[in-house]
Parts: sequence; structure tokens; C-alpha cells
Amino acid sequence: MRRVGRVLAAAGRFGRLLLVAGLLAGLGLPGLALAMRPWLPDLIALMIGVAALRIGPRQALGAVRQLPQLIGVVLAYQVALPIAVAVVFWLAGFEGIAIATALILMAAAPSISGSPNLTILVGGDPAPALRLVIIGTALLPLTVVPVFLVAGGFGGVASVLAAATRLMGVILLAASVAFLLRRMLFGTPSPEAIAAMDGVSAIVMAVVVVGLMSAVGPALRTDPAAFAGWLVAAFAANLGLQIAAALALGRTGLAADRTALSIIAGNRNIALFLVALPASATDPILLFIGCYQIPMYLTPILMNRFYSTLQARE
Repeated sequence: MRRVGRVLAAAGRFGRLLLVAGLLAGLGLPGLALAMRPWLPDLIALMIGVAALRIGPRQALGAVRQLPQLIGVVLAYQVALPIAVAVVFWLAGFEGIAIATALILMAAAPSISGSPNLTILVGGDPAPALRLVIIGTALLPLTVVPVFLVAGGFGGVASVLAAATRLMGVILLAASVAFLLRRMLFGTPSPEAIAAMDGVSAIVMAVVVVGLMSAVGPALRTDPAAFAGWLVAAFAANLGLQIAAALALGRTGLAADRTALSIIAGNRNIALFLVALPASATDPILLFIGCYQIPMYLTPILMNRFYSTLQARE
């Protein structure tokens, strides 16, 4: 067991490189990526469970007094931002184009379930990320309604509500099982156990990204110009929102949590809408969704120095 623990701890230390390896495997092995797609829901549930196991119920729930602030962050991220994006495109006369659809849906989506894992990889506290994953997903049935009313063109909200409910159920089930296992097996985990769990988290994320890249590899070979354009848009949206959120949150009462909350600002679960909206709305942005995985999984590398600087100032 000690040898396994050492191997897992090493995986945690080299977690950023594992994510790059997963991205490259997804790009270079399209057959493997397609074969893994059916397993993505199970792997994502496992990823949530590993994060919850590391954090524990006390840290995950956090202080009740923070709840109004976190709800405010969700409203800013999932209502105010997408409505602002929709208004900008409308004023510019570009409403309804694919890039507008992509950015509005990205901004309206809750956090990706892997945001606590990404936070760990940049040295931040993952507990605020897990809280916002839960709150943002729970509020999605409410936050998506005004966005869809303003933006239009996305059809009814019933399927979105159903998808959000399913996702919330997966998150709560995975977290509950993880909390129970932590209580039964670990109590208060030792530093060695925490390091091993970080390694498991990195390995699971590296495996998940292979399946998420299934649409990108073929596009890179058949239409590199379109791939490049969508990739630039994905990087600008993801990293730009992270930086903007970090600067804005530094002036609020959530400054101590801004590493996790800034990662969430740029890394959203836009793939949720693939199972909730008609194909006419999502087909034009499938390549964006694939390209969006690249800055997402490169966040621990590209943003590590940025977040290290923020943490040093806190």
C-alpha cells in the first residue's frame, strides 16, 4: 500500500503534465477518445467523488454566513454575465451567430465539476470551488430562465431544467458517498493520504479529457482554419474571464477564495447544454465546446504563476 501511495503522490506532483498527456492522447487517438465517450458520465461522477473525499463535508459546506456571497457570485456569473454578452452581440447586430451562441451558453453554464481538482493543481483551496459547483448547479433551473428570455433562440427551458436536475443528483450522490467513505476510512486524512488523493484526482482528470476531446481531433485534421478560430475564441473567453474575476474578487469579501472562484469564472459546464437543447442550437458550436477543453485543462499550467502570485499576496 505504501508503494501505491507513493506512486499516487507522484501522480499528484506531476498532475499538470498528466493533463497535457490526456489532451495529446485525445487529439492523437480519436478512436480511443470516441470509445471513452460513453464512460464520461461515470468518470465525471468519480471525479466529483474524489474531490469531495479530499475536502470533507465540513469544508465543503463551509460557513453559512458565506452563502449570500456565493449566491451573489452565481447570479453574477450565470445571469448578469450571459445577459451582458447577449446585449453586446445584439447591439453589434451579431445576435444569432455561432460565436454569440457559444459565449452566451458558456457564460450561462454552472462550473465544471472538475473545478475543485483544477484548484488543487494550482495550489488553491478546493472547498470554495466545490461549494460553488453545488450552488451554481442547484440554481441553474432559476438562472437559465432570464438568460434564455433575453437571448432567445434556444427553445424551451424544460429540457435544461431536467438536465440540471440530473447533474445535481449526480453531484449530490457522488459527494454523499465520498463523505461517508471519508468518515468510515479516514476521519482526518494524513498528509500522505491527501497527497495520494491528489494523485487519483489528477489521473481521473487526465482520463476524462481524452473522451472530451473526441470532436477536436477530426476537426484539426479536416478543417484546421476553423479549429484555429474557435481555439482562439475559447482561450480568450476562458483565460480572460479568469483574470477579470480574480481582479474583481480581490476587492470583495471573497478575496481569500478568489483562486477557486476565478477558475470557475472561466471554466463552465457548457457541455450540459448538449443534452438539454435542440441540435439546431448546439450543432454549430460543437467545435467550440471541444476547443474549450484545451484552455480548461491547461489552466493549471498557463495560470499557475498568476494564481501563485495572488495566493502570495493573500
